[in-house]
Amino acid sequence: MGPTRASTLLVAGLGAAALAWLLISTLYYDYLPELPWLPVVTLAALAVLEAYAAANTRARIERRPGRDPVNPLLVARFVVLAKASALAGAIFAGFYAGLTGWLFVERTDAAMGDRPVAGAGLLAALALVAAALWLERSCRVPEQEDDEDREPGNREGRPGPR
Repeated sequence: MGPTRASTLLVAGLGAAALAWLLISTLYYDYLPELPWLPVVTLAALAVLEAYAAANTRARIERRPGRDPVNPLLVARFVVLAKASALAGAIFAGFYAGLTGWLFVERTDAAMGDRPVAGAGLLAALALVAAALWLERSCRVPEQEDDEDREPGNREGRPGPR
């Protein structure tokens, strides 16, 4: 499994933006209910939780003082969560971008009332993508030192049985 590609996220976001624009422009917007705040709050909460997990996991992988060692299975689960969240965040960001773009073109009172929710949804989805990519990067194993760079007192650098 490789790192998440930016091109994958970009294609997913652009596809969702096009779909949102098509759906909202073909439906009669005046008859739709107001945009809810719950998805925006959920995306923002996920972004905060994943950012916290990224900072905590990186500290545990680097074995900073006062931190417990990390469980490798937990890191694998975090990587899967990060990859899925980055893709979901890109899809939501694309959808909210298409919706926001259409709302700024539309001049009705209903569209003006939904602009703050759509803009906040776009920002929350972008924050989720950023936090997910940070979590994915935080789960990488640090590079190992070469034999020449090791300290003379380091046990791994000594010849003989281990």
